[in-house]
Amino acid sequence: MLSKRYQPIMQAFLMSVLMVTIMTAVITALNTGIGNGFMGRWAEAYVVAWPIAFCIILIAGKRVMRLSVALCQRD
Repeated sequence: MLSKRYQPIMQAFLMSVLMVTIMTAVITALNTGIGNGFMGRWAEAYVVAWPIAFCIILIAGKRVMRLSVALCQRD
């Protein structure tokens, strides 16, 4: 197990892996179909998208959480 201090990084990592896996697979399938070469096209999209998503989550994650709390104050 990792130290608690790594939790924000691990959360960003796991969230970005999940989000990018699903998004790139769906978008690649919609744009090019699921046929010959799908895995290669999907992997190429994944390699480009994952570092971007990871950085965005690390940079904006806390701000987005604060915004969602502010928007959901009413019971």
